Amino acid sequence: MATIAVLGTLDSKGHEHAWVAAAIRRLGHEPLLIDAGCLEPPQVTPDISRTEILPELERMAVDRGARVGAMAEAVPKFVAELAASGRIAGIISLGGGGGTAISTAAMRALPLGFPKVMVSTLASGNTAPYVGVKDIVMMPSIVDVAGLNRISRRLFTQAAGAICGMVQATATAAEADTLEHGEEARPLIVASMFGNTTACVTEAKRLLEEAGYEVLVFAATGQGGRTMESLIESGLVAGVLDITTTEWADELVGGVLNAGPQRLEAAAKAGIPAIIAPGCLDMVNFGTPDSVPDKFRDRLFYHHNPQVTLMRTTPEENAELGRILAEKISAYTAPVTVLLPSRGISVVSAPGGPFHDAAADAALYSALESSLRKDIPVVKVEANINDAAFAKACAEALLANLKSEI
Repeated sequence: MATIAVLGTLDSKGHEHAWVAAAIRRLGHEPLLIDAGCLEPPQVTPDISRTEILPELERMAVDRGARVGAMAEAVPKFVAELAASGRIAGIISLGGGGGTAISTAAMRALPLGFPKVMVSTLASGNTAPYVGVKDIVMMPSIVDVAGLNRISRRLFTQAAGAICGMVQATATAAEADTLEHGEEARPLIVASMFGNTTACVTEAKRLLEEAGYEVLVFAATGQGGRTMESLIESGLVAGVLDITTTEWADELVGGVLNAGPQRLEAAAKAGIPAIIAPGCLDMVNFGTPDSVPDKFRDRLFYHHNPQVTLMRTTPEENAELGRILAEKISAYTAPVTVLLPSRGISVVSAPGGPFHDAAADAALYSALESSLRKDIPVVKVEANINDAAFAKACAEALLANLKSEI
């Protein structure tokens, strides 16, 4: 039997959350009813009161926006502590606008793999602000979360079944992480990959797996980079194979696959060994040709497919990218190595390729090396980024950095 948090604004949706709690109990688990309401008294008696989460709530002015904002800041810390201490094994909530904002803030503070279900009136629209980079399951409430009726009772019961099933499946997955002979699961490495660095990452992954590691590959598509950074911050990762840092080109120039200005910071904060390569910093990503802003009309383009248009970065942009990468990497405290391929940083920038530009690559490398902290090794490899020799150099450098941490 597991304990599952049932988190909600019990001043307006208490009876609905109580129904979910009862359904969880019928399914053999123990609900922990948590009140995150901000205004009126709770409709039902919670197991954890709102003032346990936010002691100053009763002293605050009765302003809904201010109280919801304060609760949305307090709940994540409180729920994260419950999860870290092992008091809860999953979380579920029901909500409209305010309840969804509060509860998903709490869910985003929980690690990947921790079961999270949000039944919301907002689940059919743009859920990105609520989900972020976390594995929150958002289920449309269909009708408003405003009472119990023949539709809501069925959906709320199914949602309770979903969170119970996720909790049970998580326990099963944890058992499966132990190998057949009871050995510890392999240490985890995360890697960044793009279509133009696939050969490199695939070969480096093979070598690292032969050395006893498990490698998770993330597409460097903005969301993929943010998710990888989130996993690094979770503490589950032993090493970082960051071969494809292309998202910084989109961040700087204005492409559609940027991962935000925090990209490349998680490994520094977590103190995890890493290798960094400038994979695909030769390109900025757009959609169809007509989606490219007019200000770029005179630039060099390559049509990767009908839906993806790539734009070559200039020497000036590459110099700035070099400085940005150097600033990020210089903050690393664990062993980190920078690897530079001499014959191109993607498939299309190899000699003879449509994006081959020796001056742009030189500007990138020069700015990176001159701005980088002097004790950080820079390894130059006479190869294209997708050559087996470069992949081997990346894998060996990361293995050496991991070994030095033991």
